[in-house]
Amino acid sequence: MVTLAHIWRHPLKSHGREALQQVILTAGQTMPWDRRWAVAHEAAKIDGSEWAPCANFSRGSKAPQLMAMTAKLNESTGILTLSHPNLDDIAFDPDGDIAEFLQWVTPLMPQDRAQSAKIIRVEGVGMTDTPYQSISINSLSSLAESEMKIEQSMDQRRWRGNLWLDGLAPWAEFEWIGKTDQIGDAVLDVCDPVTRCLATTANPDTGLRDADTLGTLQSNWGHKDFGVYAKVIQSGQIKLGDKVQVLA
Repeated sequence: MVTLAHIWRHPLKSHGREALQQVILTAGQTMPWDRRWAVAHEAAKIDGSEWAPCANFSRGSKAPQLMAMTAKLNESTGILTLSHPNLDDIAFDPDGDIAEFLQWVTPLMPQDRAQSAKIIRVEGVGMTDTPYQSISINSLSSLAESEMKIEQSMDQRRWRGNLWLDGLAPWAEFEWIGKTDQIGDAVLDVCDPVTRCLATTANPDTGLRDADTLGTLQSNWGHKDFGVYAKVIQSGQIKLGDKVQVLA
């Protein structure tokens, strides 16, 4: 039996993650509060009025130290607390004055990269890596296969996924593309593979690049894909331990 083993959200895109026990998914939307905000860098060519590609944002592929960040969101107040092993914690309102945040994050940004400039939010739109509102699904079995090939631990936090499934055959999630799945009370259409970037090479405890994740995927399986993107087509609650099944 395939079950839901882990749930993660990333309130501020590429700046920390938070584990959840349960969540209510809504049709046509990403996970609540996931990628609700994103940090645009000084070279971004966007006005914050609509979804934008990840190249406009500060992210782990260009600034690996961001990968060691954790997040905790107070949904009632909108206050986001970020932690990093090299910095004191910071708590702030991403919709408010972010001057302190920009100063706080500066030491984590490579000096030869465009620096973080502002936080954007588009009402009703999560800044996912897809132009549609997506939720990423990953497999613990595929992770274990990758660990065997690279001969080191590959902490799931490297992959910044939303949902992690237990009990699938390795890489079987790719066979779900074009199919409909049910997790708990929610139903999702599986759409595309997740093509990975350099963010996955950074250790989520240290922010240092220490694993050739992309080379391992390419040399062993002929691609750089890990996990799949899905759209929510039926709203419902999901929680850890829920059964996962293919409907069609």
